[in-house]
Amino acid sequence: MKKISVVIPVHNEEKNIPIVYKETKEVLESMRKEKNYSYEIIFVNDGSTDNSLEILKELKKKDPYLRVLNMDRQRGQASALTAGFFYAKGDIIVSMDGDGQNDPIYIKDLVETLKRGYKVVTGYRQKRKVPFLTRVLPSKIANWLISLVTGVKVHDNGCSLKAYVSEVPKRLQIPHGFHRFLPAFFGVKNEEVCEMKVIDRPRLYGKSHYNLKRVFEVLRDLISIFFILRNPQKYEKIFLFLFIFFLISNSILLLYTLITPSYWVFIVDFLFFLFTGSCFIIWKNLKRFNKAQVEGVFKVEEIL
Repeated sequence: MKKISVVIPVHNEEKNIPIVYKETKEVLESMRKEKNYSYEIIFVNDGSTDNSLEILKELKKKDPYLRVLNMDRQRGQASALTAGFFYAKGDIIVSMDGDGQNDPIYIKDLVETLKRGYKVVTGYRQKRKVPFLTRVLPSKIANWLISLVTGVKVHDNGCSLKAYVSEVPKRLQIPHGFHRFLPAFFGVKNEEVCEMKVIDRPRLYGKSHYNLKRVFEVLRDLISIFFILRNPQKYEKIFLFLFIFFLISNSILLLYTLITPSYWVFIVDFLFFLFTGSCFIIWKNLKRFNKAQVEGVFKVEEIL
C-alpha cells in the first residue's frame, strides 16, 4: 500500500486552515477508497501569531491522519517545507500552500503522473488572479532565468503544488529563500521532471506574503545556484579567495585613484568593485548552504 504525505506550511492562516484541511481530507479519503492509498496530512505551523495552532490542535483531536509540526519560531517557508519533508513518512510527498490558492483536487493527477516514472511533478499555474506587471511578468522572467541556469525547464518554479518521490525532497536542507528554486535545487535532471497545468485560485482569506523584494532576492540567490548544484564546498573556498583578492585589489586601485586621479583607473576600480560584490554574495550563499546541510534549517518545538 503506497502512502501519500501532504505537507502544508502555514503562517497566520487561521481562516484558511479549516477549508484547506477539509478539501485535502476529502481528496485523500477518495484516493484511499478508490486506489487503496494510505495518507497523512502534515501542517507545519511556522511561528503563527494568530489562532492557527489552536485550530490545528482542535482538528488533530478528531483526525488520526493529521500531524502538526509546531516550529520554535517563524523561520520562513523554506524551513517549514524542510521540516515537513523530514518528518513525512509517505512514499510520495506532496507540497502545497496553506492559503487555498492550490486546489487539492489536483493531488490525484499529480500522483498518477508521478507513477509514470518521474521523480517530480510540478504545477504550472494557469489563469492567475494577480497583477501582471508586479507578479506575473517578474515571475516569467525569473522562471526563464532559473531554467537557463539550472537546465531544468520549468515554467513555474513558484507553484507550491508539487509531488515528489519521497527520497528527492529529503536530499537537502533548504536555506531561506531557496524554495523558489524547487525542484531544480534538489539536483533532479530535466527528464525526471514533469509539469502539469493547474488552475490558480484567489487567496481565500488574509493577506499575501508576496512583495517585489522577493524578485530581487531570487536574482541575488540565482547567481549562486549554478555553483550549489555542482561542488558547493569547493566553490565556497574559491569565492572566498576571489572576494579577498578583489577586495584588496579594489582598495589599492581606490587609493591610487585618490592620489593620482585617472579616468581609466576609476573604470577598472569600478569593475573590481562589482566583482568584489558579486564574489561576496556568491560566497555568502555558498557558506549559508553548506552550513545549512550541517546544522539544519529548522527546529520543531512540538509534534502533535
